[in-house]
Amino acid sequence: MQTIILPCAKGGEQVLAQEAQTLGLQNPRVGVSVVSGTGDLNTAYQLCLYSRVASRVLWVLATGSIDSPQDLYDLLYAIEWDEHLSAEHTFAVHFNGIGQGINNTQFGAMKSKDAIVDRLRATLHRRPNIDNKNPDLSIDIHLRKGQITVALDLSGGALHQRGYRQAQGIAPLKESLAATLLYRANWAELAAEGYHFIDPLCGSATIAIEALLIAADIAPGLYRNRFGFEHWQSHIPAYWRQHLEHARQRQAQGLANLSNKFYAFDHHAPTLSHARQNLQNAGLAQYIHLEKRPLEQFRAQPSYGKKGLIATNPPYGERLGELHQLLALHATLGQSFKTFPDDWQMALISANSTMLKRLRLISAKSYQAYNGALESRIVIYQRANQPEPRSDNPQSILDPSTENTPLNTASAQAQMFVNRLRKNLKTYRKQAEKHPTNAYRIYDQDLPEYAVAIDLYADHAHVQEYAPPASIDPDKAQQRLLDILSVLPQILDIPASHIVLKTRQKQSGKAQYQKQQHENKTTPLIVYENTAQYLINLHDYLDTGLFLDHRLLRQTLHQQAKNKRVLNLFCYTASASVQAALGGASYTTSVDLSPTYLEWAQRNFDLNQLSDRHRLHRADVMQWLSESTSQFDLIFCDPPHLLQYQKRTAYL
Repeated sequence: MQTIILPCAKGGEQVLAQEAQTLGLQNPRVGVSVVSGTGDLNTAYQLCLYSRVASRVLWVLATGSIDSPQDLYDLLYAIEWDEHLSAEHTFAVHFNGIGQGINNTQFGAMKSKDAIVDRLRATLHRRPNIDNKNPDLSIDIHLRKGQITVALDLSGGALHQRGYRQAQGIAPLKESLAATLLYRANWAELAAEGYHFIDPLCGSATIAIEALLIAADIAPGLYRNRFGFEHWQSHIPAYWRQHLEHARQRQAQGLANLSNKFYAFDHHAPTLSHARQNLQNAGLAQYIHLEKRPLEQFRAQPSYGKKGLIATNPPYGERLGELHQLLALHATLGQSFKTFPDDWQMALISANSTMLKRLRLISAKSYQAYNGALESRIVIYQRANQPEPRSDNPQSILDPSTENTPLNTASAQAQMFVNRLRKNLKTYRKQAEKHPTNAYRIYDQDLPEYAVAIDLYADHAHVQEYAPPASIDPDKAQQRLLDILSVLPQILDIPASHIVLKTRQKQSGKAQYQKQQHENKTTPLIVYENTAQYLINLHDYLDTGLFLDHRLLRQTLHQQAKNKRVLNLFCYTASASVQAALGGASYTTSVDLSPTYLEWAQRNFDLNQLSDRHRLHRADVMQWLSESTSQFDLIFCDPPHLLQYQKRTAYL
């Protein structure tokens, strides 16, 4: 019997230990991100072929203590490498750990390679070549507290790379983690009982495919192109062929007996094309129903059956601007689950505990898991454990006309915000109709607990969160922000995707004038103010291109500009100049140092079909004033604070 080491993702150790034991591993021991035990060659073949959770299968050749690099060399030289490597094949050494005079992994790998090559040269009178990128056999050496473990990587690379997935979505989930999610949900047992399966946010269908492989008893290793043991001198091809043949028989029988239904939905057509390609690569396209369907349309259907498992990997969201979209998604997912019969279950993996709370579901079990370095949770929900009665419409709880809406079940503070916002909206909407304009502010820190400014730009809302002081509990501040985002789509009657969220705080250095990071391509909006039109950019910068608090000043300028010479200093996007020009100004002169804003200003001029009598100058305003001899009748000036001006000048 040989020691076998099975590395895995942190959090999956217990799942892997149970799986490995069913595959023949004896005396399993669990460590951090690893399971070890003993087994023979057939056990190793079984693990390579069937393990869904292990990342690699390591066959231990030797262990020992060392005190120096020479001890490392001697330990490795003593191994009979001709039983493992031939001179015709390439190999690579992966060394991990430092200590005992080995100060970096490169030195440890070099010392190990020297020992292996010297031993083979002495035995075979030839030496194999090194290939660090695509070796025939990989040797894994681990050093920890003076203890060395030398092992062969029989899997030949990460086992989560099944071989069928050639295309993937934006944030792909490793197959091994998908399998861990399904094992935690007891999917193998549920599938045997006839449960059906749905992934409503399927991406490239990784979870759905893994669910099908488990239900049909298909070995994931059948899809791999190669294994590390294929060029191992101790490999016994006859044994391996027997395992392959048995796995193929199990696959054929499993698919023939499959009675479960599988559904995979996603709103993104290109991602679904990736899923379709992966299914075709795996030869499983006929077994999973793929369909483009937004989550808002996901609810129980009679064809789904009375019992099943929903398993998915909802987006976690790491950027502030994604919060409103995630909030709507999780609220919808929670309500969609409540449309299903009592015997349905749901399993999620998420790194965002705040969003999991927004599902408004009672969890049955929760497990730690790691998605790469990202600490996550696998959470299991039982439909029968949810207090709400079954609803046929997941959107009913989001409809302001219903009695069960969050607007009526919010906390007392949140309800105060809802009431204030409704009152403001009614008042400011009437005022906007009189001017007229479709760009105006409806809320600005009216309640100290809800420190945001909310501006409407046509059918979009621009929400600026004022950074809370250090004395405010960050969790409470975020919960209040989530309260705001959860009710805005209903009160304003706009999609959640039309809400843009930013944090307004004191900027330093270049930050005020740099683009904000976001994933979606920016599409400028056009808003109107009386007869003027302006281009608005809600995403790329902290400001949008139009200062709403200047509206009355722009109106006054429009009224007084007829036949006047108008100067606009620190013009920004020249919205004041547009109003003056449309008011009949003889000409306007707009001065700013920023080429970005002046280009924006020119687009505003073009949008309003203004002639070349209205000029833009790129210059430092103070220097331009000292040099200009022109005279003007009206001057509009909105200078930045002195410190901001100095920083901006230095940056530009």
